[in-house]
Amino acid sequence: MPGFAASRHKLTTALTVLGLLTAGAALQVGTAAAPAHAATTYRVLFDDGHAEEAGNADWIISTSKPDPLSQDSSPSSDKDWTGALSSWGVALQKTGDYSLKTATSALTYGGSSTTDLSKFDALVLPEPNTKFTTAEKTAIMNFVKAGGGLFMISDHTGADRNSDGYDAVEILNDLMTNNSVDSTDPFGFSIDSLDVGSGYPKAISDSSDPVLHGGFGTVTKSLIADGTTATLKPSDNSAVKGLVYRSGYSGNTGAFFLTSAFGSGRVAFWGDSSPIDDGTGQSGNTLYDGWNDSGATNAALALNATAWLAGAN
Repeated sequence: MPGFAASRHKLTTALTVLGLLTAGAALQVGTAAAPAHAATTYRVLFDDGHAEEAGNADWIISTSKPDPLSQDSSPSSDKDWTGALSSWGVALQKTGDYSLKTATSALTYGGSSTTDLSKFDALVLPEPNTKFTTAEKTAIMNFVKAGGGLFMISDHTGADRNSDGYDAVEILNDLMTNNSVDSTDPFGFSIDSLDVGSGYPKAISDSSDPVLHGGFGTVTKSLIADGTTATLKPSDNSAVKGLVYRSGYSGNTGAFFLTSAFGSGRVAFWGDSSPIDDGTGQSGNTLYDGWNDSGATNAALALNATAWLAGAN
């Protein structure tokens, strides 16, 4: 009977499909024990080769260099690593997604050193107080151009902690305007020669921005305690974007935190080192806890920006 034949054909087909599905399931069960691909590790290098510990500054994630894990391989709090940036470092380490190192010598790109920039996804310059050499500036710019992330953190004008005639404002401006790769305002901004005493710069409203709304939280405000701002020049680089502004400012002036791009890489700038200071560090330094300031969201800003620069989000 045609009806029965058709039904039997459907039954046969169904059994065949069921067999294939069963075989596929068995295959999946059989291969489940195979090790999964390791998650991507994002490599971040913190600079400590340019007087980042001069005066009261203690801008290190750990006194163990280059590898903070030598001090404590499984830190649970900022006290497990010694340095005013230990909260930053420990927060990244605890995610299991980051590999952190500290550079204590000249920055290079394309060399064999364990802290050569070619081995990292992001470089943090936490208020450098000595000028970068010509070779270092070339290395940094080529690193960013090739896809690296650069985090520049300044302080107020005149914050020359080692009395060598240069502060972070001058040093970072020199990096951008006096290098062999591109000195024509490559990032689209310049750092202002200012000393802004205090305030809580406010974040712009942009729910799609990964730095303001990232995996480490939502950014609403930052802290300025003797810091500076930047002037944006989008006509030189259309990627430059102010994210946090000093009170009364917007657009191209008074940017306290900004992001930009250069080549295949990313750039972030913060106008003060106070927000990254967690108040802990080496004995003898006068430190203040800006990281956990109740009026700001500095931790989320630092961590989201690090993730964005390293390509983690």
